[in-house]
Amino acid sequence: MPADANAYGDIFGGWLLCQMDMGAGLLAARHSRGRAVTIAMDGVQFLKPVKVGDEVSVYGEIRKVGRSSMTIAIEAWRRDRFQHEAQKVTEAVFTFVAVDDAGRPRPVVQE
Repeated sequence: MPADANAYGDIFGGWLLCQMDMGAGLLAARHSRGRAVTIAMDGVQFLKPVKVGDEVSVYGEIRKVGRSSMTIAIEAWRRDRFQHEAQKVTEAVFTFVAVDDAGRPRPVVQE
């Protein structure tokens, strides 16, 4: 939406990172079967701009699971609303920690 963009019609990088964090958070919560919080984000580089009106898709996969932490790789892709081909716009690696109701680290449930 226009409120999420600069004067040139490019979406703010912070908005895009928020979408990526939410996607990674869903994976982390599902995998840990409970609350998980972001503790780090590494390797962000914006490759292409996202314009107002573009379709944005976020894809992720869990790369590593520790005792209470999870490393999740996330990619963001854009597609012009009138095109078929998508372009990767950025990627990052998020680290989440599973926490209990008091906010203390807890073990990730292992299957």
